[in-house]
Amino acid sequence: MLIIGIAGGSGSGKSTVVKRILGQLPAGEVQVIPQDAYYRDRSGLTPEELKRINFDHPSSIEFTLLVHHLQELSEGRPVQMPVYSYVTCSRASETITLNPARVLIVEGILIFTWKPLREMMDIRIFVDADADERLIRIIRRDVHQRGRNYMEALNHYARYVKPMHQMFIEPTKRFADIIVPQGGENHVAVDLIAGRIRQRLTE
Repeated sequence: MLIIGIAGGSGSGKSTVVKRILGQLPAGEVQVIPQDAYYRDRSGLTPEELKRINFDHPSSIEFTLLVHHLQELSEGRPVQMPVYSYVTCSRASETITLNPARVLIVEGILIFTWKPLREMMDIRIFVDADADERLIRIIRRDVHQRGRNYMEALNHYARYVKPMHQMFIEPTKRFADIIVPQGGENHVAVDLIAGRIRQRLTE
């Protein structure tokens, strides 16, 4: 089993890179595990407390469960992945069954910050993008998908996203085996990564 980690700042284009890699690999050979599914349940907080959640701090992720699920999958056992809602900041009662696959892709902004998780990865990829481009994508996503208005999205970026990126995410670039500038628009890098994975699948 090949475990690949794809990290990078919020809005850097990680999901696009994952989708384009998947498009070049055989169906059924790859399982994607998003870090976002493992955010801690905050259903007991008040509306005001929910607004102050720092999604960009490593403590917001239940890494022990994520590592456990990776271990189970690597040993050939299916797992029940949580379903998380950014709107309610809570986990749903239902889960998603993930079955083992020859390639596991773990994707998320903070996955390189947790050493036990990082050390499980055979290939570590950091998706990089200009800060202004990331800000535009973040605001667009927060408004359309996470229930924030423009000013709330901008304030959230200034209060949490930017400082946490500088403190926790950007420094993890040094753990990467491959750095992909320009995010999902870097077709050369995506082609090279997909080619390497295909090579490993045939070995």
